[in-house]
Amino acid sequence: MKTDWGTALLAAMFIASGSVWAYDGPVEKKVFALPTYTTAAGKTIRNVRVGYETYGTLNAAGDNAIFIAHFFTGTSHAAGKYQAADAAPGYWDPIIGSGKPIDTDRYFVISADTLTNLNTKDPNVTTTGPASINPDTGKPYGMSFPVVALRDSVRVHKALVDSLGVKKLQAAAGASGGSIQAMEWAALYPGFVERVIHVIGPGFDIHPYIVELLDVWVTPIRIDPKWNGGDYYGRDEPVDGVANGLKIVTITTRHFGWAEKTFAYRWADAARNPADATGNLFAIEDTLAKAGVVRAKTTDANSMLYTAKANQLYRLTDDEVKAIKAKILFVPAQSDLIFPPELSQRAADRYRAQGGIAEVAVIDGDGGHLDGVLNVAKQGEAIRAFLAR
Repeated sequence: MKTDWGTALLAAMFIASGSVWAYDGPVEKKVFALPTYTTAAGKTIRNVRVGYETYGTLNAAGDNAIFIAHFFTGTSHAAGKYQAADAAPGYWDPIIGSGKPIDTDRYFVISADTLTNLNTKDPNVTTTGPASINPDTGKPYGMSFPVVALRDSVRVHKALVDSLGVKKLQAAAGASGGSIQAMEWAALYPGFVERVIHVIGPGFDIHPYIVELLDVWVTPIRIDPKWNGGDYYGRDEPVDGVANGLKIVTITTRHFGWAEKTFAYRWADAARNPADATGNLFAIEDTLAKAGVVRAKTTDANSMLYTAKANQLYRLTDDEVKAIKAKILFVPAQSDLIFPPELSQRAADRYRAQGGIAEVAVIDGDGGHLDGVLNVAKQGEAIRAFLAR
């Protein structure tokens, strides 16, 4: 009998550990638009649109807001459900909601989709990127879309929070690529951001090892013949390349302890010994391949390339780091192979050396990088205490 390890993995990836109820909902997805936006590199993009959602209520002073930025393959859906029948709530639901560490009885929480969000085929995602229609040609931009950095998403999100009447952020928070955006918030708007919650992040710049790893993540797209240099809209898309890229993302964001505990040395099919044929797979191979195929259905290949580039471009200058005024809570994961705790400790030491306030709270476990998404509640009380200081 064949075990459906793919279903099991998807459940583990999208349902946060310990979350048995969701933020009171339903959550409403809205859209913010700008007629034009000029990137940090000086390129102009017309008709910029990003999706966003909010939880809680903004106070009269406009100073009780918290912005949640999402990770590489994530979306603005940080908490709650759009409908009661949804299979799972937003990815950080265990820490966002009434009485939770990011308490929506106290805080007005905002989350938004990034530019070039790779989940362009998800009906709950709104983003502007290479899959968008270029108003000058009436066709998708493809690879002619301007290169954007994560700080470009932050600048668009600043316009969003301004439009909502927010006067100050009590915190900018996020995991992985979201942690990068949170730090960019503090660097770009030092008088606006009181705190940074930097979960499974690199600190103040991307590590060269991860620059290359990001390239590895998207290499399967580039070598898929159907990618066609990014010109595939309206024809067969490079779904195999996307699926394989997402498979690599999954295994590299996990840890060997997780792999051993979850799969051991099991076969995908008890009747098909991997020693008998090259097509007979182990459970971990079969599961990750199936998960990649499922996730590829909502993913745009070009947008994944652009998101990888946006992460690679993260590097705060010395002057930008010195200008940060926010208190910073670094929350690395003990078993993280992408941004190991050493990077958080190094950044915390650097920030303290310039007179800043920095704390480090480590998430224990063997889940790897994804512990910062699925098991962030392990440091939920540290986050609650940090917000109270």
